[in-house]
Amino acid sequence: DRELFDYPWIYMVEPGRLSLSDEEVAILRKYLLNGGFLMADDFWNELQWANFYRQMKRVFPEREPAELPMSHPIFHGVFELDGPKNKLQVPNKWQAMQSQYDGVTWECADCREVHIRAILDDKGRIMVIATHNTDNGDGWEREGEDDYFFKHFSENISFPLGINIIFYAMTH
Repeated sequence: DRELFDYPWIYMVEPGRLSLSDEEVAILRKYLLNGGFLMADDFWNELQWANFYRQMKRVFPEREPAELPMSHPIFHGVFELDGPKNKLQVPNKWQAMQSQYDGVTWECADCREVHIRAILDDKGRIMVIATHNTDNGDGWEREGEDDYFFKHFSENISFPLGINIIFYAMTH
């Protein structure tokens, strides 16, 4: 879209089946290298990660996504998010309802581990952040549908992490 460059931050949901054209690859690369920021969220399992990884390698063949340690500033911007990364897993609304009883917040067997990976520019600025095996978007869009979901996932994980990510993207 011609207006892409008017937005400093873009959000991609369910990128596990992403398929970029050659033209889109070039445009996304230019956007990100010129200060743009991409957040990819709500994709689960190793198959979906592998596809997203392949698409990002087309955008940045010379760069590897790196797992962000919990000591990274993105976890300590506006809100302090500490502890194990798996405490940042947000299930979909329906899985969250079941998690009240069994504690399961993942959607499939190979989705138990949360990954927050980033692709950095030459100065170390995050250009792409991928929140894998978690669904922050449900925390933002479904927060008013259920008190349990809001208290456990929206209020404690999705909102603080999202605010920290936007704060980081706008200040770095």
